Amino acid sequence: MRPRLDRSVGRRIFGSDPEAYDAARPGHAGEVYEILRGRCGLDNGSAVLEVGPGTGQATRRLLELGADPLVALEPDRALAEYMRATFGERVEMRVTTLEDAELEAGVYDVAAAASSFHWVEEEVGLDKLLAALRPGGRLALWWTLFGDDTRPDPFRQAVDPLFVDIPHAPSGPAKEGGPSFGLDADARLATLGRAGYEELEHDLFRWTRAWDTEGIRRLYATFSPIGALEPERRAAFLDSIARIAESDFGGVVHKPLVTSLYTARRPL
Repeated sequence: MRPRLDRSVGRRIFGSDPEAYDAARPGHAGEVYEILRGRCGLDNGSAVLEVGPGTGQATRRLLELGADPLVALEPDRALAEYMRATFGERVEMRVTTLEDAELEAGVYDVAAAASSFHWVEEEVGLDKLLAALRPGGRLALWWTLFGDDTRPDPFRQAVDPLFVDIPHAPSGPAKEGGPSFGLDADARLATLGRAGYEELEHDLFRWTRAWDTEGIRRLYATFSPIGALEPERRAAFLDSIARIAESDFGGVVHKPLVTSLYTARRPL
């Protein structure tokens, strides 16, 4: 089993180049936001708490759906400044981890985390969000994964040898050959149930995105295990990604993606 990055890495690594991160990442399946409106009741004037907004890809959609107020917890100061510059007073930024946050009790209609909750100590985080939600308030946690075991992924097969001694992110599998954190539905739903949530549901959305050579290089640069490498080794790794994309895939890489969404409700 490859080693795993410490959670503290995720609290400092993504803010090194927010613009490049935002441009490289594909966002999330549109069905997520339909469920936030329909199942979770997100509408104009909903009080929303977002955990780990990063560069605000999900934040934009939450605001479009009517989140007001929207409070975002971001431990990376550089990302928090990027968010403030992007959204201004539309988002209340708090520079803190969820574990250390001082949250109002029972006031939020929706708590959301987009591809971020694997950086949180899960049981502590779920307890804090349960207390912050109003009775009947909804929790939505989702991940977009860059690969889908139900569909062919030639590029993943081509670059997998490069990852032999690269650590897993906390989003990786708990054991060799197992599902990733976001796809481990049995574990995630069991933990939600133990934390006291009800109406637990899990949805999967499969989609595809294409990147050119420079785009796929930039995408892999946003992955935490690559960002954590020493600069010279990181550059060599990314050069190898680009070389494979250009020479073996004609400069266009199609990646199957899957977005895994969990929703739950605080009991009335």
